[in-house]
Parts: sequence; C-alpha cells; structure tokens
Amino acid sequence: MENKDIARVFKLCAKLMELHEENSFRTRAMSTAAFRIEKLPFPARTADLETLSQQDKIGKSTAEKIIQVVTSGTFPELDALLAKTPAGVLELLQIKGLGPKKVLTIWKTLDIESVGELFYACNENRLIEAKGFGLKTQEEIKKAIEFSMASQGLFHWAKVAGPAEEVHNALHQALPDCSISFTGAYRRKTEILDKIEILIAAAPSVVEQAIRSLDFEFDIHIDAATITFRDKDGVPFEVSSCTRQDFAKTLLMTTGSESHLAGLEKRASIPALETEEKIYRALKMDYIEPELREGNQEIEWAESGKLPTLIQYSDLKGTLHNHSTYSDGVNTLEEMARFCKETLQLEYLGICDHSKTAVYAGGLTIEEVEAQWQEIDVLNEKLSPFKIFKGIESDILSDGGLDYPNDILAGFDFVVASIHSGLKMDSDRATQRLIKAIENPYTTILGHPTGRLLLSRAGYPIDYKKVIDACAANQVIIEINANPLRLDLDWRWHQYALEKGVRLAINPDAHRTAGFYDMHHGVQVARKGGLTAKQCLNALTLDEISAYFQTRKATYSP
Repeated sequence: MENKDIARVFKLCAKLMELHEENSFRTRAMSTAAFRIEKLPFPARTADLETLSQQDKIGKSTAEKIIQVVTSGTFPELDALLAKTPAGVLELLQIKGLGPKKVLTIWKTLDIESVGELFYACNENRLIEAKGFGLKTQEEIKKAIEFSMASQGLFHWAKVAGPAEEVHNALHQALPDCSISFTGAYRRKTEILDKIEILIAAAPSVVEQAIRSLDFEFDIHIDAATITFRDKDGVPFEVSSCTRQDFAKTLLMTTGSESHLAGLEKRASIPALETEEKIYRALKMDYIEPELREGNQEIEWAESGKLPTLIQYSDLKGTLHNHSTYSDGVNTLEEMARFCKETLQLEYLGICDHSKTAVYAGGLTIEEVEAQWQEIDVLNEKLSPFKIFKGIESDILSDGGLDYPNDILAGFDFVVASIHSGLKMDSDRATQRLIKAIENPYTTILGHPTGRLLLSRAGYPIDYKKVIDACAANQVIIEINANPLRLDLDWRWHQYALEKGVRLAINPDAHRTAGFYDMHHGVQVARKGGLTAKQCLNALTLDEISAYFQTRKATYSP
C-alpha cells in the first residue's frame, strides 16, 4: 500500500465527515492528515508508530489510524461513517464536480441515493430545482456521469503492468518449453485497456492446467481455445492457445488493430512463417513494431522503407518539467538533481515549480523564484558537469497571459506554459487562450495541452490542428506529459505535430524522485505516435539543449 493509497482512505473519511456534517474542525484535520500522508518522504507502510507520530501535523492519533489502514484497510471512525452511508451515496461522492455538500443536498432534498437516479434526474431537469444547482451545473454533472459510465471496466496500462508481468512470469514458469507472449492492446502499449491478452503455443488443455495451477486466479471461463479469468486484484486476462507452427502468425493477427490487419489482408494473405519479421518480409514490408500497429500510416511506411526509428528510453539525456519542495514536490531540489545524476545517469534536470497564481500548489513568489535561482547556481557548481536548468511551470491565465512580469520570465532558461484552472471553456475560447500563450515569446513548451486525466476527466476541448499549427509558427515545443494518468499530448496527434515540424518533449512532471520513472510511459506513447530521438527535445545532449535554450532566449528581450 503506497502513501497515496493510505491518503485516499483519509480523504474518504474527510468527505464522509463533511457529508454527515461532523465537527468542521475535526473534518479539516482529517483532510490535512490526508495531505500530509501523501507528502511523507518515506513509505508509511514501513514506518512505526513513533516515527509517524513525529511527522509534522500527523500526531499519535493519526499515526495509529495509518497503521490500522496499513493492516486492515480502514479504521473505526471510517467504518462508523460508512455504516450509515448508503452505497449509492458513496458512488455519488466519486462524481467529478460533486462535493460532500452538493451530495448531501441531492441525497436529503431530492431523495436520490444512486448515480442512476441522479442521471435520470438530470435528464428530467429535476436537479435545477435543488438549492445551489442551476442548468449549467446540471449539464456538467450529467457529462461527468456519462464519462464515468463509458470508463467502467477500463484500466490504465501503467496500473495493470505489474499484475500482467506477474501472470506472464507464472505461466512461463509453468510452461517453460512453450512460446508465450503478450498480445492485443497490451502489447501495442495502448494507454487504456479492458483486458490483458496472452498467447501461448500449447494445447488448450495444457494452458488450462497451467492457469488452474496459479494461486491467484479467479472467475475462470473456458471457451474453445480461449480462457478468461481475473487475478486477485480483479484485472481481467484473456489467454489464447495455438500450435507452435502458427504462433508467429497468430501473434501478428492478435496484436494488430482491426484496421492494421485489414490493411495487411488487403495486400495479400498472411502466411504462417517462423517469425513476425519473416511474415512482414513476405508481405514486402519492413518489420512494424507492435506499438505502431494501429492502422495509421505504418503499412505505407513499411512498404516504402520509411518507418521511423522509434525513440527508446536510452535516448533520453535529461528530464524537463519537474517539481521540488519549492512548490508541491516531495523531494528537495538537490535530491531531485542527485537522483537524476547518480541514479538515472542523466545529463541535466529542468526544474519547473508552479508559478505564483497556483496558490493551491505552493506557487512561487518572485522572491522565492530568485532564491531558487541562487540555489541552482550553487548546485550547478557542486554537481558539474550535470546541470539544473532554471524553468517554471507558468500558469496560463484566463486571458492567455503568463504568470510573472516579462523581466522575471526572461530570467528563466525555459518556460512551460500550462493550464490548471478555467477548464470549462468552450472549444473556441479554450483554443484562443492556448494560442495566445503559445504566441508569447517567453513560452518554450506547451504543457499537458488538454489537461486531461485518463478515465477521470476528458480534458478541455481544443482545436488540435489550430493549437499545433500555432506551435509550429512560434517554434514552441509540445509536451508529452508522461504521467500515466495524463499522457497528454495524445499520441494520435503526434504525427500531425511532427509533420508540421513541431518538436516534442517527454516530460515526467515528477513531484518526487520516483516520478522520473514515468518517462518510461511517455516513451511508450511517443513510440505509438512515431516519435524519433531527433524529434524529441530532451534527447538532446547537455551541450545541444544548452545551445537551444540560449538561441531561443536570444530571440526576445525583457
């Protein structure tokens, strides 16, 4: 259980306390505890009572609750609140835009106790009758419910990677002489999945026996040559079997999207050969990496010898857009830098703490910016030749302007411009807001362009082509935010950007040292979009990116 999982339990308790109108002081204390737990600089699950009690704003009572959550997943106060809360009301609390106070009104005033009832009420325009609700709020809640419904039964690739490897390794140990591979959307590294598919070259009865020998499978169903089951965490698996002779062909046929396979079959029948490489060669194509098999341009590229050499994690020379304790990060600037230099063996770090408007995230005042610059100068001397670049994640204001006056913006090596508020604009306004920020000469990188949160928030609507065209015209980099909950810019727009000459940057948006590893997820979606190392900003060496920043800064003056 990670700190964020423990914090989530405390957040739920705080919501329920507010829902049931408990003492406001105790409710705020519970909410504060949740925040502090998530920011602990060590795993709470391994700490003892004394260590936890000594942490700022934790105390003995909260520490005891943390230990109870680690051992049992809950604590008595939460159990009591859950006992008097209908299950449907708990679901209402998960809907975006519905806080405890609004849920209380819906529950007690409209006598609604389920998401289904609320959705019906929205369709019937009944929600606007309740105090504090209007037509706009009703429509936003309706859209949030629709989005939640569409997301049911789906999983983030990053969230199921661990369980997938566990099952794959267990099956490989049970069947050491059989060819086994992931296939389907999981093998294509699709960011959202409804199942994990595995192919095994063995008789169905042998595969069934291997699956039943596992000690963590549930809900097994057998249908011809396919077996489905869920692991202990409820992750769905689909395991297919085939002959050894048909393994490569079946793997190819089960990996590609429908449109990719249709493109292949339109040209010739797919032969059964020893390897996928030989099959593509027989079809007069270069080998197409699994991530690209989505039915876009990959077949034409493969036929004409124009497949891109996809970027690899080892191509990355540095990391940009990261946060420290100066704003809402967990680790200090020096800890972040040393981790990049010593553990990841990178050449540089771009630090981009939040700007002053982001008060919710400890945004930096001008005085704090200047203090950080001084510390960076000291650390750069200490850590040389490793370098920390002075960056900022500047909030894009409602009118498209950037935080800070120009003389401060000019002092940064680079600026990541991002939207964090005002996410409910229509497409025209949202697009124009972004374009104005892109046209600002101090903007170096456009951060997480839509603000989406996969399976949680669709992101604000934008005209992708207009935004990308503006980046091309103003030589602004577009971020691939590597946080697995974002992966924004969407890989489906990478090729359009690259064709327009726009460079991309794989940014982890790390708020702690462990967050740097999210760059692996960024590389995955960058490969799906056809990105090469030459087209990636942070695949530049230290000397190259230093020259790039200097040249760009020379184009404007305070």
